[in-house]
Amino acid sequence: MTRFLDSEAKVRKALLCTIVAVILIDQAVKFAVKLSFPLYDGLEVTSWFKILFIENRGMAFGLEMGSKLFLSLFRVGACVALVYYLHRLIRRRFRPGFVLMVGVLFAGAIGNLIDSVFYGMIFSHSCGQVATLLPESGGYAPIFQGKVVDMFYFPIITTEGGEVIFFSPVFNVADIAVTVSVFILLIFFNKDLTHSFETRKDRQQRHEVHKQKMRERKKP
Repeated sequence: MTRFLDSEAKVRKALLCTIVAVILIDQAVKFAVKLSFPLYDGLEVTSWFKILFIENRGMAFGLEMGSKLFLSLFRVGACVALVYYLHRLIRRRFRPGFVLMVGVLFAGAIGNLIDSVFYGMIFSHSCGQVATLLPESGGYAPIFQGKVVDMFYFPIITTEGGEVIFFSPVFNVADIAVTVSVFILLIFFNKDLTHSFETRKDRQQRHEVHKQKMRERKKP
């Protein structure tokens, strides 16, 4: 029992450090871009990689889904659900790698949620100007109405006229965290993911089937 509690504490500590690190990196990059460039401005790192400051009201990679308030509340609900899900994973002693990947997914969701909830209140608008942090006249939008800051742009394949064929979406660190974690979860932790949604009855049935197979293997 003591060993289990010690192991659980280590997983929780590693999970917390991972989540905090991803959120801090995401917010640091967003603050730097928001306080350095006006909207639609940026810098060219290479011909196929640019820092381009845009804001979107939608989901990852600028996808739209309903009203801004609905999307912000949806993000809040998703983050609350992920907190409960992570707690269950740790209590049920799932593999640390699986738990940490879900934590990265959670951190990405929190990163964009912070923009949606708070950025409208703490920043001035960026249209034609560099935004100001905590402006005296107030922010550009009320709570839950902020826009998500994106900046990474990879126009890898373009036409002679400059039209981007691949890759046109502009994204941020939080989007990367969400996308990479989902990919890893589906490819490398598919079985863990399936087992994590089992009911107690499902687990009991699976254990019984496993025991039966083990007994059959031991028969001469």
